[in-house]
Amino acid sequence: MNRTMKTAVGMLAVAAMAVPLAACGGGSGSGSSDGKGTVYFLNFKPEANDQWQELAKKYEEEKGVKVKIQTAASGTYEQTLKSELSKSEAPTIFQVNGPVGYASWKAYTADLKDTEIYKQMNDQSLALSDGDKVVGVPYVIESYGIIYNKDLVAKYTALDGAKIKEASEINSFDKLKEVAQDMQKRKADLGIEGAFTSAGFDSSSDWRFKTHLANIPLYYQFKKDNVETQPATIKDMYMDNFKNIFDLYIDNSTTPKTQLSSKTGDDASSEFALGKAAFYQNGTWAWSDLQKAGMKADSVGMLPIYIGVDDATEGLATGSENYWCINAKASEADQKASEEFLNWVISSDEGKESLSTDMGFTTPFKTFNDVKTDNPLIADANASIQDSKLTQVAWDFSMMPSEEYKNVLGQAMLAYAQGTGSWDDVVKAFVDNWATEYNATHE
Repeated sequence: MNRTMKTAVGMLAVAAMAVPLAACGGGSGSGSSDGKGTVYFLNFKPEANDQWQELAKKYEEEKGVKVKIQTAASGTYEQTLKSELSKSEAPTIFQVNGPVGYASWKAYTADLKDTEIYKQMNDQSLALSDGDKVVGVPYVIESYGIIYNKDLVAKYTALDGAKIKEASEINSFDKLKEVAQDMQKRKADLGIEGAFTSAGFDSSSDWRFKTHLANIPLYYQFKKDNVETQPATIKDMYMDNFKNIFDLYIDNSTTPKTQLSSKTGDDASSEFALGKAAFYQNGTWAWSDLQKAGMKADSVGMLPIYIGVDDATEGLATGSENYWCINAKASEADQKASEEFLNWVISSDEGKESLSTDMGFTTPFKTFNDVKTDNPLIADANASIQDSKLTQVAWDFSMMPSEEYKNVLGQAMLAYAQGTGSWDDVVKAFVDNWATEYNATHE
């Protein structure tokens, strides 16, 4: 997972790289002379440009519809989009990164509720909505949770008096706590240094807690209050649950709490890969490092981050910063052509192969349910998404008001862990500082 994804919001820009396939035969201004409409996709991912160009070429050859792909250079998408949308031949398909990005382009987003790409979503709650309107459909998703070592859990279940007989019984915060605390007491029997890897607060690791862990109580608050767009203030609703899960991490870890400031992301990954801990909070992107460190695919799985709220129906924390939007100001013919192009991308053999294999994306569509993966964490994520009894935890951290907000929260969490600060300070950093940072970024 790259730094942009970790920090959730970060698409501000300075320049652009245009790589057109062919002259667009009308764009949003006029449509094509044959009435088929044309497609113009402003792509966010430079690393996928070649694949999009090839898809556009194949689609044009097969359907006779003009498709233009323009790719913004890394870090330039917002400014490029602003420039392109002001033109007569504007993008018919563009991207937003979530609620904050959507707020800038609200007037340009068509309702996708009746489109095939929305209908084909395994879990439609992952779509970006504004009231009854579906304004964005994610085409790249990632999931995070508590990665666990299946071999160590199996070793634990074989001990006399083990709290579970198999990993599937860890299905609530209470059960996770019971197992983790028992593992911590029986470290010598298991050959581990702690139930959890170190909760490091070095900058390579702290995002796992100040952003990803903090997201869980935030998600339940927003879910309860039906919050869909970035609020100016938040409440103190699930802070006890937040404290309980954080305490579980730092009290049952490989590392003394006084050493957390210097522990890195690599430390946690190494501890887990070497079998020094059974549990490791991270996401689907972590598999490549674990595999390089020698772990086998059948030795890892992923659990939701249970905090004691709706545990029975909680899925993994699953989200995206890559939402397709269709330009509502484009002609009807161009909007229809754009819908049909995206449907072809997610349903044709060429499109599926390109997205899943060539671009390496995990996608949320039913049309990909038969696509196999060699990443065991993605396999668990797909199973969670496809389980109709589960609701995936949304990535509401994308609504956090600033990077400074996260930094202040992280500093308060570290001080609490080390005993130099109180949990009340964490609550203030979580709740009060939201309003402070929101106001600072909305002056």
